[in-house]
Amino acid sequence: MIFVLKPGHTEQDLQHLIDRITEVGLTPHVSRGEERTIVGAIGDERKLIDLPVETLPGIEKVVPILKPYKVVSRDFKKEDSIVKIGSVPIGGRKIQVIAGPCAVEGIDILREIAGEVKALGATVLRGGAFKPRTSPYSFQGLGEEGLKYLAAVREETGLPVVTELMNIRHTDLVDKYADAVQIGARNMQNFDLLKEVGKLKKPIILKRGMSATILELLMSAEYIASEGNTDIILCERGIRTFETETRNTLDINAVPVLKGLTHLPIVVDPSHATGRWELVTPTALAGIAAGADGILVEVHTDPEKAVSDGNQSLKPKKFAEMMERVRKVAEAVGRTA
Repeated sequence: MIFVLKPGHTEQDLQHLIDRITEVGLTPHVSRGEERTIVGAIGDERKLIDLPVETLPGIEKVVPILKPYKVVSRDFKKEDSIVKIGSVPIGGRKIQVIAGPCAVEGIDILREIAGEVKALGATVLRGGAFKPRTSPYSFQGLGEEGLKYLAAVREETGLPVVTELMNIRHTDLVDKYADAVQIGARNMQNFDLLKEVGKLKKPIILKRGMSATILELLMSAEYIASEGNTDIILCERGIRTFETETRNTLDINAVPVLKGLTHLPIVVDPSHATGRWELVTPTALAGIAAGADGILVEVHTDPEKAVSDGNQSLKPKKFAEMMERVRKVAEAVGRTA
């Protein structure tokens, strides 16, 4: 249920409402828009039955949220949310490009890749210190050493860093080094992990599971938001279908559908969607044309020697060509890159 406050409400009115919601055992979430302040009461709405909600001071109207996801819904907040990774806003008019290697392999190669992507227009550096791999014998990441490399390169380049969190035990460690935490496709419905990152004061990039519906993605985002962290960026990274020519099938439909259902920003990952470097640029452009707020791209200076996902990584020259086309498509749809 959401409470829409009158334009002239006082801070005392707002606090009184928050107190009453808390008293009945629900969790209040405040959203201050350009024209209205609304408060969501999250939890079992039956607890509000005996509360004279419409007679509380400062209340303009009370609106039930019928969707199972509350805080992340467009009903709860009409305006698009902007989530900042460091000082980089995801959402709004500018298309942001998050780029870097699949895995952190060493300080020198990470420094080289970071320098290349920054020079070509990327605004956030990505790199995995912990790697979820299909085979237990594949490279699993450098762990804390990799996180330290990311932090060191951030200091050198000024690029904020994104890395994946796989295990609750590593939450404090990743939180210490990263500017944003990625929850990968395989952990999209790891609800204990989602609740844990919901307690962080840090942006979360939530990737859609390989067989997850849009509703399931939004419900996973709600798990994070229900713990207090609404700085969530959704990522469409392709879903598993019967098609075998690509690693996954990029669900372009999901971008405009999500835009209608949620106020959260949305990015597209064409690298994991296709698994083939030559398909990364076309699918990235399609995602931007469909309304995505950014793209997540894997770049490597020597993909043949990459320890992870070399087949889907762009060389800097190809990344430069992609960026040129990204700017043109962004301009065509009324945005910048």
